[in-house]
Order: sequence, then C-alpha cells, then structure tokens
Amino acid sequence: MTKNVYIHIPFCKSKCRYCSFISYPELELKKQYIKALKDEIKFFYKGEKLNTLYFGGGTPSLLTPDEFLISLFNITTETEITAELNPEKITLEYLKSLKKIGINRLSFGCQTFNDKILKLIGRRHSAQDVENSLKYAIEAGFENISLDFIYGLPEQSIKDFENDLKLAVNSDIKHISLYGLKIDENCYFAQHPPENLPDDDLQAEMYMKAIEILTENNFVHYEISNFAKKGFESKHNLNYWNNNTYYGFGVSAHGYENGIRYYNTSDLKEYINNPLVHKYTHKLTIQEQLEEEIFLGFRKMEGINIEKINKKFNIDFLKKYAHVINKYISYKYLKETNDGFALTANGILISNIILSEFLD
Repeated sequence: MTKNVYIHIPFCKSKCRYCSFISYPELELKKQYIKALKDEIKFFYKGEKLNTLYFGGGTPSLLTPDEFLISLFNITTETEITAELNPEKITLEYLKSLKKIGINRLSFGCQTFNDKILKLIGRRHSAQDVENSLKYAIEAGFENISLDFIYGLPEQSIKDFENDLKLAVNSDIKHISLYGLKIDENCYFAQHPPENLPDDDLQAEMYMKAIEILTENNFVHYEISNFAKKGFESKHNLNYWNNNTYYGFGVSAHGYENGIRYYNTSDLKEYINNPLVHKYTHKLTIQEQLEEEIFLGFRKMEGINIEKINKKFNIDFLKKYAHVINKYISYKYLKETNDGFALTANGILISNIILSEFLD
C-alpha cells in the first residue's frame, strides 16, 4: 500500500534566478489547476491511511487553506503534513488557518539571512520576513519547523554562511536543509552568470563548516543535506531515501508504486486539460531497484543495511561489490557500520563519483 503523498503546487509570483524547478507565474490558472488536481487525486488515490502528505512547489503559500485539499485524504493525528512556504508576507492569521486544517510541519525557503544576497538571487522576501514568519509560526502553535538554506551563493563568504547557520540555530527551529548552489541550464543564472561565485573548494568548506556548527548545536546529521533535532527528522523525505512508495500528484510530480516510477507532464495547460494520464512510466528491473536501494540508502548518514539488501534482492552484497567497498574504505571515503557501510564526511563530498561505481 502507498501511504505517502507529494503534491506539486507550481505557481510563483516570480522566478528566482537560480531556480530550474517547474513553476509558473500564471496565477489566473490556479482555480483550474486545483480542479485538475482534485480530479487526479480522486482518480488515483485508493484511500490509504497516510503516513505523510507533502505540499511542495513552486509556492504552496499562494494557496488558500481550502485549496490544500487535505479533506480528500485519509489522515490521522499521526500523519506528518508539510507545507513549503515563502516567507514573503506570511501572516499570523494565515498560519493559524493552516494549523486548523491539519498542517503540522512548515518548511520555509529562507536561503540566506543576507538581504544583499537575497536581492542578487531574486528572492522576494527579506531576512526580517523570515524572522517574522518564524515568530508567527511559533505563536500559531507549530513546533515542527524547517528552514532551507543555499550555500555557494554569489558574493557569499564562509562567514556569511556561518552567520546564517548561527541565526538559524538560535531561532529554536527543529530542522535545517542545506543545498549547494547548482546552476542548471533552465535558470536565469545560466544565461546571465553571476559574479563572485564561491568555487567548489569553498562550497566544500562551507558544507563541512555546516556539519561542525549544526552537530555542535545538537542537530542530528541524518541525511546528506538534512539536519534535525532528535525526533524531528522529515518522515516524508526519509520515505524517499528508504526507497518506499509514494503518490505524486500535480504538474511534473513524480511517483513510485508497485516497482513503477512515473511522472506527470511539465506543461501546465496540458496537465489541466488531462490530469489522469502519466506522461512517463517505467517498470524498474531488479537491477535498477537494487541500484536505487544503494544510491538512496547511502544518502542517509546511517548508510545501507547489507543484510536487508541481501534478503530483498537475493544477493551477496560483499561479494558483488567488494572492489568498490574495499577501494573507498582504503581511501577513508566509506566506513563500516554495525549494519553495513556509510559515507564518511569526506566521502559525502565525492558521493556522486562513489555511487556511480555501484551502477551496472
């Protein structure tokens, strides 16, 4: 049974300069989109009791409380229900209304507390907006609050990034996600390269400094990009990294059910006109399932459990991958755990290279 749901809300008032995610400024299509989304959910969702429900974007905070469609799902008091929010113009009344409809986890796109850099990257909010949003969220009764940050931004020094992290840990939030800036071909920065970008070495230094600061402040580094106070790890994202199933609803949304990965069209009007057809479906081979199990498992700091992998795929993991394991343990990029193997801190920095060697 599939007990986890991702819903994509593709609307933004404007595009951030680093963003290549699927989002559109056509807010006049929001009502039509919500109707299509409702049709898709009713068609595919089988009524399972949900463990997690996640609204990502885009900008889900452009929705009214009624437009979140939570009533279409079978949820309990134990269901983790997350909404990504842009800190711009968030009000206490709005957050109280989200709490009332059942949302119990908030993820704010902060990116940095540096107002100069926020303008450079095209964000619509200020550092004060983030501080206000956090204050309102706590006042509205939210305890499970996450902040997203990007490191390696234009003109960002390691001291700037340290300051971001120190402000975050002093704000009593429970979860932090960190992402190194990557400039994809479909974003503004790809066509208009910014000046004074930190190089790869400085990005790596920023990442290692983040591990140091956050672990010193009692954040558990539980996944490559994610840190949480104990008990506040993202259940929804852990579901991905544990290679479990999930529904994906909305334009460009991805899902995984019964060994089949699928995604919807990225064309907004095409989705609105026909939300009941997946653009792409692929039945994974056993080898592909094994590779995903390894790739996703190594994203977690606890690493992979070779006994579970052996049982699930009827293999001898140590025999099949001995050359890769031995090589990277000798380089100190992998380490042995009680259950299997995990990346070291330095191994994380070259994780894509390491994981590529597990591909057939």
